[in-house]
Amino acid sequence: MAHVLRSLIFCLALLPGLVLAQTPLTIASTTSTEQSGLFGWLLPKFEQATGIKARVVAVGTGQALDIGRRGDADVLFVHDRAAEDKFVVEGYGEYRLDVMYNDFIIVGPKADPANLRRAASAAGALQAIAAAGQVFVSRGDKSGTHAAELRLWSGAGIDARALPGYKESGSGMGPTLNMASAMDAYTLSDRATWGAFRNRRTLELLYAGDPLLFNPYGVIPVNGQRHPHVNKAGAERFARWLVSPQGQEAIAAFRADGQQVFFPNARK
Repeated sequence: MAHVLRSLIFCLALLPGLVLAQTPLTIASTTSTEQSGLFGWLLPKFEQATGIKARVVAVGTGQALDIGRRGDADVLFVHDRAAEDKFVVEGYGEYRLDVMYNDFIIVGPKADPANLRRAASAAGALQAIAAAGQVFVSRGDKSGTHAAELRLWSGAGIDARALPGYKESGSGMGPTLNMASAMDAYTLSDRATWGAFRNRRTLELLYAGDPLLFNPYGVIPVNGQRHPHVNKAGAERFARWLVSPQGQEAIAAFRADGQQVFFPNARK
């Protein structure tokens, strides 16, 4: 009888961990982390380390934050720092942690009719596109990439929506690159999705390197007090795993088109 009782106590002690492992985790994230292949690389390693299965809802960062506000995701993995900080300050997120960064690039037709290869800055590159009357395809989807693009146009002193060649795809990075490819147009992309993109046709990377193109990513567990139904424990495990040595090493090891496209920057 004592042996049975000890076994029962041991099983009850394991129960919280078993429940956590069996409760699926919903991650709202950007299309760049999904379409670049990063999640396909990271999530099997996370599940192996924790036993937690996760599913990804890949949308623009603005939509991901809205999903978090509604409590329809457990944790966010996004890239629009100002919007992320606002999300946490308003009480929708527990906290935000730095995870990694990459950069934005401007791609366009190999012939480069706007002569972006000679641009001295991101603002100069956009001014050249506008002056040459070239087509620029915007995501137009309130994503982190779209927000960054609008900031760049504003910094260049240009009302992009007034340009005849300004087109909005209203979709993720992959479809936007497809649209730019079909139209021989320019567009702003994150480097990781560009690295994984195969339908390039005549598109080439034409401009990069401006500090304004820096693109940081953060992880935010959704506030469990505001939304008691969220998988708070799983979200915490995911956030802490991403910034752990194991998670950071996995991010650094990921490759797109043979190149490292995400760089870990969790604070120790």
